[in-house]
Amino acid sequence: VVCVGGDGMFSEVMHGLIGRMQKDSGIDQNNPKAPLVHTCTLVVGVILGSTDCICYSTVGISDPVTSALHIIIGDCQPLDVSSVHHNNTFLKYYVSLLGYGFYGDILKDSEKKRWMGPMRYDYSGFKTFLFHHYYEGTISFQPAKHTLGSPRDKDSCRTGCYICKKSEQQLAEQQKESGLKHEEDEEEWRVIKGKFLAINAVNMSCACPRSPKGLSPAAHLADGSADLILVRKCSRFDFLRYLVRHTNQDDQFDFSFVNVYRVKSFQFTSKLSEDNESNVMDIGKKRFGHFCRDHPSCCCNTANTTWNCDGETLDSSAIEVRVHCQLMKLFARGIEENGKDEAAYSQSSTEQLL
Repeated sequence: VVCVGGDGMFSEVMHGLIGRMQKDSGIDQNNPKAPLVHTCTLVVGVILGSTDCICYSTVGISDPVTSALHIIIGDCQPLDVSSVHHNNTFLKYYVSLLGYGFYGDILKDSEKKRWMGPMRYDYSGFKTFLFHHYYEGTISFQPAKHTLGSPRDKDSCRTGCYICKKSEQQLAEQQKESGLKHEEDEEEWRVIKGKFLAINAVNMSCACPRSPKGLSPAAHLADGSADLILVRKCSRFDFLRYLVRHTNQDDQFDFSFVNVYRVKSFQFTSKLSEDNESNVMDIGKKRFGHFCRDHPSCCCNTANTTWNCDGETLDSSAIEVRVHCQLMKLFARGIEENGKDEAAYSQSSTEQLL
């Protein structure tokens, strides 16, 4: 299957293929614990569009000719796919970013300004940064103990990645031993409560021309895990420092208010949802709610934000997410390691100029 378009077109094709495969196999997609059937017989090729995070993270460049060549040659790169559920109801699949807070606010605001074109993302991003909203909630997750490495190491996912291959082997062994029986509920869950400026779950580095290393430089394409990035409430200046780190070579996780975990599943419930379920009324926010709405910069939010799910909005704040290892395949080879050749290439280019 070959599609010409950006991340949005790829998402539409992915949902159609995975959904049809589960339907034909009798799998209930509304069951968050259901073992999904892999689309191994189908490979998707993407020729670039307006937003190309997936191509940039799997090929290393945003170039339609390169993408077409990978399709012609027949290169194949497996991809992890995560499913998102709310109250045992299937919502979406995603392969790159699931973001709550900062990135959710940007998407929500930019949807109202489509007339601005691509510039709406810059405008909404600047506006969201100034408002500096934070959201209170509880996040619980299962660490991905089956994978090698960590989000803080320097082992980026490259062509022929050992970590991804090892995860594929472990997945096959687990299926043989357990017979697709799920024992996840018996495993350890970690719970974190707090006030967050951003909650991001990425299945890949999410690299792009503006952020060459991406949101999580060591995230892997096919290891059966996601990197969960929690940015706690902090000052605007500190948050700006964190954002700037995405554009250079510094470690963006080297802040006291930033935590990153490699997980295979997680759940999130906002404080507002918890209060509604327990019928707890916040008198202060009820009394001054009109002030908070008229002055959003006060950071006292009376409503939830939306999730940014691969560029699509999800209004359900309480969600359950699971990573499905190598659920589909893409016409790509992965990013080739060329760091060792950069010095030689630079030297040869200089000699040619001289």
